Amino acid sequence: MLCIYMPLSAYPEPVPLHARLVQGDSNFEIDRMNIIPHLSEQEELRREKLAELIMLGIDPYPAPLYPVNTHSADIKKNYKEESKEQFADTCIAGRIMSVRDMGKANFCVLQDAKGRIQLYIRREDICPGEDKSLYDIVWKKLIDLGDIIGVKGYVFITKTGEISVHVKELTLLAKSLKPLPVVREADGETFDAVTDPEFRYRQRYADLIINPSLKEVFVKRTRLINSMREFLNDKGALEVDTPVLQNIPGGAAARPFVTHHNALDIPFYLRIANELYLKRLIVGGFDWVYEFSRNFRNEGMDRTHNPEFTILEFYTAYKDYFWMMETTEQLLEKAALDVCETTDIPVGNKMISFKAPFKRTSIYEAIQEYTGFDVSRMNEEQLRSVCKQLHIHVDNTMGKGKLIDEIFSGKCEHHYVQPTFIIDYPVEMSPLTKKHRSKQGLVERFELMINGKEIANAYSELNDAIEQRERFEEQAKLSERGDDEAMLIDYDFLRALEYGMPPTSGIGFGIDRICMLLTNQPSIQDVLLFPQMRPENRPGITTE
Repeated sequence: MLCIYMPLSAYPEPVPLHARLVQGDSNFEIDRMNIIPHLSEQEELRREKLAELIMLGIDPYPAPLYPVNTHSADIKKNYKEESKEQFADTCIAGRIMSVRDMGKANFCVLQDAKGRIQLYIRREDICPGEDKSLYDIVWKKLIDLGDIIGVKGYVFITKTGEISVHVKELTLLAKSLKPLPVVREADGETFDAVTDPEFRYRQRYADLIINPSLKEVFVKRTRLINSMREFLNDKGALEVDTPVLQNIPGGAAARPFVTHHNALDIPFYLRIANELYLKRLIVGGFDWVYEFSRNFRNEGMDRTHNPEFTILEFYTAYKDYFWMMETTEQLLEKAALDVCETTDIPVGNKMISFKAPFKRTSIYEAIQEYTGFDVSRMNEEQLRSVCKQLHIHVDNTMGKGKLIDEIFSGKCEHHYVQPTFIIDYPVEMSPLTKKHRSKQGLVERFELMINGKEIANAYSELNDAIEQRERFEEQAKLSERGDDEAMLIDYDFLRALEYGMPPTSGIGFGIDRICMLLTNQPSIQDVLLFPQMRPENRPGITTE
């Protein structure tokens, strides 16, 4: 039977259409459906159908309770002819994706949260007796692709061998006012797929509807985070929360977003990192803390950078960067197995192995291998000369550390496809890192490179309050030269260090980039549900 919800919730349950339509006023303001000038012809037509449904007494947006008891994938997985009685009272809900009209009957494809399934709909079943004509009025004329319906019936197998639901009762749950892009499918192949990034990233909700396989990317993202959280919890780490709004944007060399706190009448910054707060907790007596944090950096956007991104950072007392390398190998190997059930992951046309151990090489060795220059003893002017010879653009705001970073990023980074620890950075590049115990001028730091990009950054943390103050002051000098990524001096953090911080190792993992690898996605926007986009120009919206 074709069911409706009466206006003003007159009935607590869906009411069959043949139980007589209610005449009179509707609990809807028809004025709100007046045609908006910029609507397409299809959008105007759907609003007209909406008005007709309401005039018929059919609530196109009924109360949300609907007794779903299974999903399409569960039916397809578990249905057997010998146990069909278990599926005699099936109730599912979802979106209409296609309809094949066969006169008095239709085959319809319904898409729910777990997949798609075929529905068999007969006029005699959903509009019995005197109301058969309503089948042609409501089902054939007023229901569209994209509408959300609920159906009750029983499961059977068609003559062509397809598991389907024979519908005995149908309820409209939500009328769709905007037509979906048309995507044709045949013999398991997709034609006219929507691939325009502008559409897909801006209208992710529509992207998920017409590309349901995309859901698996975000399911894997959640598995990745759960796997890492499980690893840390099993080892006794404590998950914590630290401030997103900070009066000093510390913990990284990056340009922050600035806002204003009205009550305090002072500027605040969206955090660029949570490092300094987590280290405060190590000072306070926690041995191992971690946080999955949303960080914000007011910088460029490209395939591997988004202004808002997710980082896992953790800090462990009485450990060093050698221990952290081994822990990183264990963590990522487990994550690959949990998410992909293998440590050999296809990424583009490459196969990347997350099987421990990973290769290790110093940043100076990497630069010499791929540029031919030994920069280990060069001063700032010599480094500028090397950059010029290598056609690397630099400016006067860049100090020695930044110049070395530009050389490595521009000429070396992309060579490291398999997981590789780049270790032992010059002190100028690492203002929060402890000096190397045996190598003059270096610090105990590593960056993990995979597929040519940095995935993680880790230190043996600097816990000498006096030296940390000196490092901050060097950063302040770079800021005066115009380096807008230089760190500000965080005096409260210095005060915390003065109380004494135990020897500590810390690391930050780029969750979005790891997710890109494990899901074989080429762009960070493909692993973010709602990536940042430039405001769109449309009626009523200005971008000034």
